[in-house]
Amino acid sequence: MSAPQVRIRTNYGAMIAELRPDLAPLTVANFLQYAREGFYDGTLFHRVIPGFVIQGGGLGRGMYMKATREPVENEAANGLKNERFSLSMARLPTPHSATSQFFINLADNDSLNHKAPTDDGFGYCVFGKLVEGMDVAVAIGAAPTETRSNYQDVPAQDIVIESAEVVGEEKEPAESEAGEAGNDSA
Repeated sequence: MSAPQVRIRTNYGAMIAELRPDLAPLTVANFLQYAREGFYDGTLFHRVIPGFVIQGGGLGRGMYMKATREPVENEAANGLKNERFSLSMARLPTPHSATSQFFINLADNDSLNHKAPTDDGFGYCVFGKLVEGMDVAVAIGAAPTETRSNYQDVPAQDIVIESAEVVGEEKEPAESEAGEAGNDSA
């Protein structure tokens, strides 16, 4: 069976990520569910740090936080590394707090890798890598940034995730926002 792929269409162009359910099954299932529900459609790449990461998948236009499902267990000890063009889950300072936000590494970021099962050493779970559209990630990573709504490193012009679709699948209709609000982990 081939690895699932997700096409992330942005106003900068499209990227295709190949996911690793063999090494990060919970994380991949979580990401695929958000993609299939249309959750990522209209969200922003809201954090851009040149030569480091581009992060998105949780804030809509106007920098509002979208309601998410419960956090997923951190699978950072899976052996995958935060290497250039790998996809990882963004999280709060506590290890098992990732929900919908993800980032694409623009460099080999060894400091983000799993080192120990502690708050400081747990690392960030890698669950896939770009196989197409690396030039799009680089272009996003070069966008001018500003501070907006108490967020630093925000692109001065919105970088929108127009859609995230599983390659080879039809998209399921999104559930109502009211139905999702009960699972808000914010």
